[in-house]
Amino acid sequence: MCTDHGPARPPAPVLHDVEPTLEIDLEPVDSVVVTTLMDNVIDALMPDQGPARRIKLGGGPRRPAPVMVDGMVPSPLIAEHGFSVLVTVTKGGTEHRFLYDTGTSPDGIIRNMSWLDIDPGSIEAVVCSHGHFDHTTGLDGLIRSLSQANMPVLIHPDFWHRRRLVIPGRDPLEMPTTSRRALQGAGFDIIEERQPSFLFGRSVLITGEVARTTGYEPGLPPQQAWLGGRWEPDPLVLDDQAMIVNVAGHGLVVITGCGHAGVVNIARYARRLCQDVPLYALLGGFHLNGPAFEPLIPRVLTDLAELQPSVLVPAHCTGWRARHALAARFPDAYVPNSVGTSFCL
Repeated sequence: MCTDHGPARPPAPVLHDVEPTLEIDLEPVDSVVVTTLMDNVIDALMPDQGPARRIKLGGGPRRPAPVMVDGMVPSPLIAEHGFSVLVTVTKGGTEHRFLYDTGTSPDGIIRNMSWLDIDPGSIEAVVCSHGHFDHTTGLDGLIRSLSQANMPVLIHPDFWHRRRLVIPGRDPLEMPTTSRRALQGAGFDIIEERQPSFLFGRSVLITGEVARTTGYEPGLPPQQAWLGGRWEPDPLVLDDQAMIVNVAGHGLVVITGCGHAGVVNIARYARRLCQDVPLYALLGGFHLNGPAFEPLIPRVLTDLAELQPSVLVPAHCTGWRARHALAARFPDAYVPNSVGTSFCL
């Protein structure tokens, strides 16, 4: 590991007065470490690569297994169709930790945090990329691991929408919705913003609603939301928001959840907000999986190439075809993700 997951820090100040039409002076930080707490994939044999520091084979706690001669086996990290990262930002000798998304299962990230020896009490704020349950359900385990969730949780107002997917030939599939009452009852300070907002002074930026400018990234066309007493089309997933950190001497680190706003839209918007600081690293879900999105891969790769990222870590819903294409197009920048990996940026 490349960071010390030490004692709890006091809650970081949260500002939410940024106008999206203005250029933002995002203050550079000394470093950022992004640790994958949950993703679709785990591979205990992956070697370190570039900024990626992998878990060590055979490490972590052990658990009973009566079929083994000595009755014990290593207790593994777990993967699931979901996403969560711990973001550790260092500036001037001061360290702050933020949780971006929380995975699909109630206890998945808490179990993995225990394996990685990360104290949930060291988290100062939670950012939810959007309201889909594969990014929010782990809030349940986080709440149970803390005596009081005395920290801000940053969301877009559309986060609470009741939603379903309507795919031709299938019955509508309603998705679980996060409970406002449950989060408030746990002690979270819920901050709803459509506009960009800051954490840790002016050092960590949450995009809020992302401008859709490419014209070809469609959001999530099958999605509907329960609005005004009926189901209405809701393809844009306007609550989709990213996290941005400016690493001194390198450029912008941009973290996405699913990338429903479009990974190119997100990367361009990050640069637009931050006065065209170069894109250094892009990590998270790029949502290029399945027949509706795979035809977009060539165009996405062309537009990403113009941004010249030094580090690309596609995760979660990116899809295997897009991962292979990214690896081929960006052999020096592409780094595969795995649960437990820390990216030292």
